[in-house]
Amino acid sequence: MHFFSDTSLTELYLLLVAFGLCSLIGIERQIRQKSAGFKTHVLVGIGAAAFTLISSFGFNTVVGQDVNLDPSRISAQIVSGIGFLGAGVIFMRKDIVRGLTTAATIWVTAAVGMACGAGMLSLAIFLTCLHLVGLVVLPPLISRIPTADRNQVLRVDYVDGQGILRLILQNATTLGFTASILSSRRQSSAVPANVLMDIKFRGRPPLRDLVPTIAETQGVRAVWLRDEEDDNNDE
Repeated sequence: MHFFSDTSLTELYLLLVAFGLCSLIGIERQIRQKSAGFKTHVLVGIGAAAFTLISSFGFNTVVGQDVNLDPSRISAQIVSGIGFLGAGVIFMRKDIVRGLTTAATIWVTAAVGMACGAGMLSLAIFLTCLHLVGLVVLPPLISRIPTADRNQVLRVDYVDGQGILRLILQNATTLGFTASILSSRRQSSAVPANVLMDIKFRGRPPLRDLVPTIAETQGVRAVWLRDEEDDNNDE
């Protein structure tokens, strides 16, 4: 057994390419401060590449007339195993699923690593480019497509003087929304006093997913969706 074999340089070259491409995917996730960042994606990518290289070159010495190996068997196990790792970054909070995109990037990173390990460098590079285009270039364009939420505001009736508005805005920010207050009216006749406020929320999740979270906030009496045009007619 020798430290270097006839395929060692090829293996190292393919592993380095996998490292570089998967680093690009991991950097994008790291910049967005996701739970699985640079280190996770690099390790998944080079691990998948290493397993693929092992399945391709690791058993050459035992292959003979009476021994047949199927390199695709290890690759199939990579696909199955990466599903468990991806599931670890998906979680649900108040009926809202988070982490699906990060789980998908882990899946793609494994595919990039497998492609590099198999020597399919053009596929690996093209897949990395498409991945970055899909996550970096296209989302700002897609966000400009009009949706039903664009003309809707959330009217919240909550108890005054208990810091409820701060909790509402904190919960909305956690779920990926930004908020702007359109109007606020203090209902002095109520006991205790309450505030009726119209808030415009913007974000990737559907606005209806935010309603249960705000409704469950202690001190919120009622919350409902309204059309912004109806609010202007009330003035």
